[in-house]
Amino acid sequence: MPGFAKYLKDLITKKKTTKNEVVNVTHRVSFIIATTTVQKKEDPRAFTIPCTIRLRNFVRALYDNGASINLIPLDIYKQAGLGMPRSTSMRLQMADRSIQRPVGIVDDVLVKVGKFLLPADFVILDCVIDKEIPTI
Repeated sequence: MPGFAKYLKDLITKKKTTKNEVVNVTHRVSFIIATTTVQKKEDPRAFTIPCTIRLRNFVRALYDNGASINLIPLDIYKQAGLGMPRSTSMRLQMADRSIQRPVGIVDDVLVKVGKFLLPADFVILDCVIDKEIPTI
C-alpha cells in the first residue's frame, strides 16, 4: 500500500501515528488563501422583466427561475386573444393554501423578451388583477 494511502487509512481508523514521516504526494494541489472573504448575497429567486405577448406590453412580468408553470390571469388572456384553451383537470395550491382550478391551458404562445421570441405554455387562472403585483 502506498505511503499516503496508508497514512490516510490510519487517520480514518483513528490510529495514532508514532513517528513523523515524509509522504510523497503524486497529485498537484493548489490552494489560494484569501485575505478577505466574499460577502454572500441573498438569492433573489424571482425578478421582473419587460415582455410582449401579441400587441400587449408588460412592463413588470414576473420571472421565477424555479417556476414549473406560467400563469396568466383570465382577463389578460381574453384581452390578448390567444385562441381557445384546452381543458385540464389540474388543481393548483396557492401560497395561502387554497386550491384553485384553472380555466384551461394555452400552448405555444410567443413571448417577446428583448430581441428574442420564446414559446411558452400558459395556465389560465380566473383571479383578481392587482396593479402592484406583476401580472404574468
